[in-house]
Amino acid sequence: MEVETGKNEMRCSSVLCTGVEADGSVEKTGPGRGVQQHNPVHADAVTSVAALKADLCVSGGKDKSVAVCNWRSGAVLRRFVGHEHEVTKVTCDSNRIFSASRDKTVMMWELHGTSGPSQHFPGHDLVVTGLAVSPDATQLCTGSRDNTVCKWDVETGGCLGRAAVSRNLVTHLCWVPGEPYVIQTSEDKTVKTWDSRELRVAQTFPGKQHIQTCCDVSQDGRYVLSSSSGFAGEGCEATLWDLRQTRSRVREYKGHFQTTTSCVFLPRGPALAPSIATSSYDSKVKVWDQDTAACLATACLEGAGPLASLAVCDSSTLLCATFNSGIHLLQMRNGANLELEELAVF
Repeated sequence: MEVETGKNEMRCSSVLCTGVEADGSVEKTGPGRGVQQHNPVHADAVTSVAALKADLCVSGGKDKSVAVCNWRSGAVLRRFVGHEHEVTKVTCDSNRIFSASRDKTVMMWELHGTSGPSQHFPGHDLVVTGLAVSPDATQLCTGSRDNTVCKWDVETGGCLGRAAVSRNLVTHLCWVPGEPYVIQTSEDKTVKTWDSRELRVAQTFPGKQHIQTCCDVSQDGRYVLSSSSGFAGEGCEATLWDLRQTRSRVREYKGHFQTTTSCVFLPRGPALAPSIATSSYDSKVKVWDQDTAACLATACLEGAGPLASLAVCDSSTLLCATFNSGIHLLQMRNGANLELEELAVF
């Protein structure tokens, strides 16, 4: 089922508002919900956020820094500075953090190490826009607007391979759990699967109408999500793909009105049914029923500007990186209807 957009989209205001979205979900927003305000983690736009472990998250920003925070308290525990330009993506394993930047490099930082980078991965000719660590944490895959994907040895920093595909301006990378495959989205409007062993494209999903901005893989390694750019409700969707049957899309999730920037699979929690979440330039985070494409909940982050990145903390908690107002902590609550409530900003 694909839910059509309509004309009854609500405009968010600075007071608590409740109404029915064009996709049928109930939207609630506004400062009346007791949102905790912590000191901002970054001095400028937050471009990427990822869950680290337990109560910790890692984020990167336009201020060129990488920060480790306790997302429950908003406290900054570590800050890493070394990039010469904006940080574009962050990812991590249990004790190491990787950051990509407009300075064309990737750096590795030790959670319990010194403040300087423990490894550099130079080699791209333009901004690095994709970053994925292998399941065993021994290899790193990076992608760039220079049309290349590179594979690196995490310990030595050595480049293990470099592959170029024409017009393949990489937007995001993610590793398939337990497999040697990497999923990639691109400005050429496609989603690709790379075989990391030979660093070659193993399959390409059918092209979409708009740039594919982000991707995620389900924990069972069966499904892929991608999100689309767009404007005024054209495009702006998330798409579900089956890795075993790549000839056509499985389902689309339509309801955002501007570019959808991030998409994530959610662990089983309050939503009960398999669910996904998306964020958009329209300042909204949406939770969807994975199987029916029904929108279950919408949160409008008033004043946040374009939303850049989502991270899953646990079965009921999401983090959202924003251009204008830092990182927002959101929690799903299951009452008569699923609610997506904003708890804190930091």
